[in-house]
Amino acid sequence: MASRSLPRRTLLASLVLAGLMPLSSFAQSNWPTRPVRVIVPFAAGGTTDILARVVAQELTRSFGQTFIVDNKPGAGGNIGADLVAKAPADGYTLLMGTVGTQAINKWLYAKMPFDPQKDFQPVTLVAGVPNVMVVNTQKASERHIANVQDFIRYAKANPGKLNMASSGNGTSIHLAGELFKTMTGVYMTHFPFQGSNPALLSLMSGDMDVMFDNLPSAMPHIKGGKLKALAVTSATRSAALPDVPTVEEAGGPALKGFEASSWFGLLAPAGTPMAIVNRVQQETAKALATPEMKERLLAQGAIPSGNTPAQFGQFIDRELKKWRPVVQASGAKID
Repeated sequence: MASRSLPRRTLLASLVLAGLMPLSSFAQSNWPTRPVRVIVPFAAGGTTDILARVVAQELTRSFGQTFIVDNKPGAGGNIGADLVAKAPADGYTLLMGTVGTQAINKWLYAKMPFDPQKDFQPVTLVAGVPNVMVVNTQKASERHIANVQDFIRYAKANPGKLNMASSGNGTSIHLAGELFKTMTGVYMTHFPFQGSNPALLSLMSGDMDVMFDNLPSAMPHIKGGKLKALAVTSATRSAALPDVPTVEEAGGPALKGFEASSWFGLLAPAGTPMAIVNRVQQETAKALATPEMKERLLAQGAIPSGNTPAQFGQFIDRELKKWRPVVQASGAKID
């Protein structure tokens, strides 16, 4: 009778029992055996949440285990990020980190509950996105605001009367607005929300006057006519909104050099086995490289990445250096 090969899981278990493979190696090769939690440090509905759910869906399909998105908003993303920093380094808790949690908050907050470099193992950059300066369409019409120059004129004629919404203190959405205020000399009162979606709802209701939101979360409301896009905050125009100028283009000499884009990526607690980290990176990169996924993200204004853990770590190091002078120049500080 012909011999049949043992199933992979049975073979691995036999090697462990025989002492030929460490138990930790078996656990890593067998990962995941239960659901994996992906912490989103902002409220549902924003770009961080949108991208996390797209990635979680693909990883669930790839690994055959559920990747659950868990929203833990607050403190500019610090609450959710801290949960991951202090979670067991076993691969069952991941973070959808942002430029805010990993590169801005360190310079913005007087006290940080975690170290964005030492307490995390980078997995992969998921996507980079421009922010977009949006206003309530109806209010813009009533105020005769058709472009960035009109907005600046109105703001200077009504000092202290405009409210600026953001997804939280220290986010790129907040800092883009602070940079705009600094460069133009306009004064707006900042109102931080626990995520993009509640901030957008307040903007559309008329309570807020302007927001520098991530493009993917603002896009449906721009297309639906509720919000008017005045400019994108990237150095070049977005393919998703080719007719909308950059802030630098639209703002004139005062806004020369303006650039404040966002990014989102997966991270694990420091010490997570690299075998697990590499598997997550490879499956994420594979999903992001498919034509369907590329088209889906690009249509929302997101540029997919999928780089290696080492490349993502180097990218975060550069971003920390980049945002330090921006935060200092803005004058923003949170005790």
